[in-house]
Amino acid sequence: QVQLVESGGGLVQAGGTLRLSCATSGIIFSVYTMGWYRQAPGKQRELVAAIGSGGVTNYADSVKGRFTISRDNAKNTVYLQMNSLKPEDTAVYYCNAFLRTMKKYDYWGQGTQVTVSS
Repeated sequence: QVQLVESGGGLVQAGGTLRLSCATSGIIFSVYTMGWYRQAPGKQRELVAAIGSGGVTNYADSVKGRFTISRDNAKNTVYLQMNSLKPEDTAVYYCNAFLRTMKKYDYWGQGTQVTVSS
């Protein structure tokens, strides 16, 4: 059974920091591309950051220079370090594990709320 469990969300003031974690089980973590997505009320879910199996990263323009995604293959965990948070970062943040071989594997966590007050 595949599980992705996010933690680390909460309420923070603008300019503050949070570190999200996503612990996984039931997958061969090291071969998956891991991503963080977010969805604000009334908006579509959007990609925040992703890290490939080889460690290559990409970020949404809105978070470049402020957020850092990383992975620990020994712990089957992906992280999102969020610095200089802004009220517009307020959203539910979701962890995603994606792999495409002959078949597509696409798993999601339950989400964690991040609220940034001004």
